[in-house]
Amino acid sequence: MGGKSRIAPVRWDPPDAAAEREPRPLQVEVVALPGEGPEDALIDEDGSVITGLVDGRILEVSADGRQITTLADTGGRPLGLEWLPDGKLLICDADRGLLTLDKDRHLETLLSDIGGRPMKFCNNADVLPDGTIYFTDSSTRFGVHEWMADLLEHSSTGSVYRLTPDGELTTLATGRPFPNGVALSGDRNTLFFAETASYGLYKLDLTNPDAEPVLVAQIPGLPDNIARGSDGLIWVAIGSPRNALLDLLLPKPPVLRKLVWALPDAVKPKAADIIEIQAYDDDGNLIHDLRGKHPNFHMPTGVRERDGKVWLSSLGTTTLATFPTPAR
Repeated sequence: MGGKSRIAPVRWDPPDAAAEREPRPLQVEVVALPGEGPEDALIDEDGSVITGLVDGRILEVSADGRQITTLADTGGRPLGLEWLPDGKLLICDADRGLLTLDKDRHLETLLSDIGGRPMKFCNNADVLPDGTIYFTDSSTRFGVHEWMADLLEHSSTGSVYRLTPDGELTTLATGRPFPNGVALSGDRNTLFFAETASYGLYKLDLTNPDAEPVLVAQIPGLPDNIARGSDGLIWVAIGSPRNALLDLLLPKPPVLRKLVWALPDAVKPKAADIIEIQAYDDDGNLIHDLRGKHPNFHMPTGVRERDGKVWLSSLGTTTLATFPTPAR
């Protein structure tokens, strides 16, 4: 394999940081996994949790965390996970595109390229009851293993797409800075999506073909996966608080970010050793603002709420974390 990719940084003025917050304290319990990087978490009807690891394995973790089963190996890097109406598992594989896994553990490729271009960073999805899939391809420049390069470059090459059951692909938003998690509103007329590189939660009116994304909330960090909970809220995983060095460099001459990218990984900006989670209603009101620490869990990249329990996943750990759904 060759060295790291080159970056061509674009200047960008970040929004002002949010005012000081007072998040509610968060305490989590963790479940150890036999591998690294459980990026997303999907809860099954029996309370078990599905997640994907950096080595390509899809795991099923029992509700009590005591039994772990390998369901498949995608041969790529599984990220976002969703259920399809026919019971199949939809896998956003950063390297291979949209995949499906049936009950017999048979993997199939649903979509691997867009207009002849192989997807580099198929990231997250949500699904309508008729099987229509909304998903993100976060970057045409860098893959998941160089996600930091996309943040430093800020070239805004990500897109949000819709794929119908008959195979029709529609671009809903393009030229976006690292679009990531997606979640449908309760009435399914609105698509919410997180933009990691712009620190924003956006919404898109699906009833208007000409609609442009509208900012719903400025997230106090780098939002990652989002998901609608059984409580009706849009839960947002905040992978890391905003990085002061990155904010300082983004509007400066691009050569500075080239120098940072050339540094050894040990001295590059890193995700903070903290857990931050938020939840919003469909009107954009902040309902939950939570912050905590755990020695074996940080950098939450996925969040799922179902039936009184929240599960967290992380690109940077070998554990899942869980806590009870907080009262409003």
